[in-house]
Amino acid sequence: MGFEKEYQAFLNAHLQARTGERLRRLQEGHKQAEMLFLKQVWWPLFHQFKYLHPEHEVDDYKDGKRYLDFAYIRPGIQICLEVDGYGPHLKNISRWQFSDNLERQNQLVIDRWTVIRFSFDQVKENPRRCQQIVQQVIGKWLGDELDQTSLSFLEKEVLRLVIRKGEDISPTEVEEYLKLSDKTVKKVLSQLVEKKMLIPTSGTKRIRSYRLGDQVKDPV
Repeated sequence: MGFEKEYQAFLNAHLQARTGERLRRLQEGHKQAEMLFLKQVWWPLFHQFKYLHPEHEVDDYKDGKRYLDFAYIRPGIQICLEVDGYGPHLKNISRWQFSDNLERQNQLVIDRWTVIRFSFDQVKENPRRCQQIVQQVIGKWLGDELDQTSLSFLEKEVLRLVIRKGEDISPTEVEEYLKLSDKTVKKVLSQLVEKKMLIPTSGTKRIRSYRLGDQVKDPV
């Protein structure tokens, strides 16, 4: 399915699973900025919404409840993704509200959340940069998971390099990073292409760049 159908299925599943305040917050809090983030940033990267929770409820340090725009949750992983709009409410924010917003983020970090924040303008005007940041953050955890596969040491190191960079990579960059010969790098890259871990993105006889393949994205 394409984005629209998957998005509606994703949103409906969460709406049906919620009641009370959690339902109200999802109905009222999930708006244009959040939908645009999913469409322009998340979907092009992963083509799915697995492990992602919209308007996720967390305990407040004052024994109340707060809500995150999105939470990416897996065993041992908690990533908060926020999209901040710029409007009159920000211009009129009180000093207490400003301090409270900072305290909210500090508390999330204390509770071992990784917090990533984008402005609405970033999501709208520069989604590719937002994609790179998301890919790099989630890639830190994905890179650890590579140790559980049957890949060779060099293959894992190449994938970690691509994940950290967050965009296409060239054979020359791999050579410089791993301090290997052109021949060895070509062999490792070819092996990763055969395993569908990498996909050539430019060149035919002489491939000049590669991107992550679907086999790497699936665990996300």
